[in-house]
Order: sequence, then structure tokens, then C-alpha cells
Amino acid sequence: MKLIVGCGYLGMRVARRWLATEEPVAAVTRHAARAEEFRATGILPIIAEVTEPASLEPLRKLLGPGDTLLYAVGYDRKAGKAMDEVYVQGLKNVIAAVSPEIGRVIYISSTGVYGQVSGETINEESPTEPTREGGRVCLAAEQALAAHPLGQRTVVLRLAGIYGPGRVPNRADLLEQKPLPFDPASALNLIHVDDAATVVVAAEKSATSPQTYVVSDGHPVTRGDYYAELARLWNAPTPVFATPGDVDPSSRTAIAPPRRGGADKRIDTTRLMRELAPVLEFPNYRTGLRGIIELGRCDK
Repeated sequence: MKLIVGCGYLGMRVARRWLATEEPVAAVTRHAARAEEFRATGILPIIAEVTEPASLEPLRKLLGPGDTLLYAVGYDRKAGKAMDEVYVQGLKNVIAAVSPEIGRVIYISSTGVYGQVSGETINEESPTEPTREGGRVCLAAEQALAAHPLGQRTVVLRLAGIYGPGRVPNRADLLEQKPLPFDPASALNLIHVDDAATVVVAAEKSATSPQTYVVSDGHPVTRGDYYAELARLWNAPTPVFATPGDVDPSSRTAIAPPRRGGADKRIDTTRLMRELAPVLEFPNYRTGLRGIIELGRCDK
């Protein structure tokens, strides 16, 4: 049995791959309508809330030796929960609810756990000194998992920025020629959602735990080059990047100045490629963006 907690943009793609191999898959959701969608695709739905331990009781008898838990919960600001409630306490609640004999835990973390700010190359051994809340709570969740007995059977995947059909960040601002609040010379690390699913499946099959992997397509790109390519593919105006003191004409408010140190690092995927050897369908952002155009799907 495979249990997915957080069966959304990434988790559903992983579920489909497991289902295609006739693996039984269960998934947690808070919503009855979503549960019916799961059931229609062959997924066993479990209606529960990670921040409410009592609701997770059905998980205790669901998994056993050899089974896998994938924790891929994203943050929904509209849910009214604090980020640490979802990422840290939610994970603690789930691992307390499942059988301690399960075979593997895969935790979806983020390269936001790294705080390097000057274009450094980072890998799994680099210092983790996150500067933003998302990175801090992901690191705290990793640490909570490592302190639990299941930590010895855990694979942590620190994902770079996920993009794909329906998720091309800042496309609307680009089309409207709004200044982008980024340093165009800073590095951007990406992983297409379908390739991220490939990595999850590979980790479940092949990784030796405990282990941590940084996950990207292995081809960092400057934000200037990325948005220039995005503009070319969508026939959009040349990207405009904010400079200190710029004002958004639509709101007449100051645009946050670009911070070179805000997000500028280069991910080294040597361990990932050597140990898991995932075959990426979209090995760089150019092929990934072209694939999205071919599907005719992007964000609005």
C-alpha cells in the first residue's frame, strides 16, 4: 500500500504512476468532493486533517511492513492554519498515527532550507540556514522526522521550484509587462512536476534510507534568461525587472526592490543522478516550457 498525504499537484501524478503498476494507493483529503474524485481514479480516500490527530486514527491500520508513506503537503493560506501547524505539527501527527513498522517515508521538502545568497553551488552537505519561513518550517519538519524512529527509513527530497502545466509563475505579470521583482542575474533552479514525480517513484524503489537528495533538473538558469525565453515563447513583451524605487503603476505602491541574496544559488544534483539515475522528460527549462505550450496549458 502507498499512502499519499498531500495528493495535489505533485502527489496526484505520483499516485497515477503507482496505480499504473497496480499498486494500491490511498490518499488523505479534507474534502468529501475530493474524496469522490480520488475514488473515481482508483485511489482509496481517507477524509482527515493533518492538524487534527483524532481524524488520523484510520491510518493506524492502513499501513504495515513494506508499505510507503509520501508526505507532500502544500501550504494553503486560505485554510487558516499557520505554516508550522501544517508542515511540522501536521507531519508529527501523521507519523504518530501510522504504524511504526511501515517500510518507507518519503518527505517532500524544499531547497528553501538553504540560505546561501551569493550564487553558491549547493548540495546535500551544504549548510542549512534558511532565511524565509517556508525554508525554516521545512527544515524543522525534516528534523522532527529524523528524531522519530521512522527517520531511519526516510528519504528526504528537497525540491527546487516546481513548474508545469497550469503552473508557470509570473506569466501574467510578464504578459502585462509588470516589473518583475527579481535580480535578472540571480540563479533559478527548477524541476518540472512530471520529473519530480519520476524522482519520487525512483526514491521509493531505489534509495537507501536514511538519505537526502536535492532535486532539480540540474541546469540552473539566470532569471533574466528564463523570463526572456518565457517572453519569446508566449510572444510577450521583453521582461522588465524592478529596480529600487520603482512604483507599480496599477497600485501606485512601491515595488519591493530585487534582492540578489533573496534567492540565488545553484543546485548540484550529482548525488541524485548517481544514486537514483532518474530519466528526466524535461531536462531543462526550455524543453519544459515548450512542453507546456504544446499541451496548451499554463497559469492564468
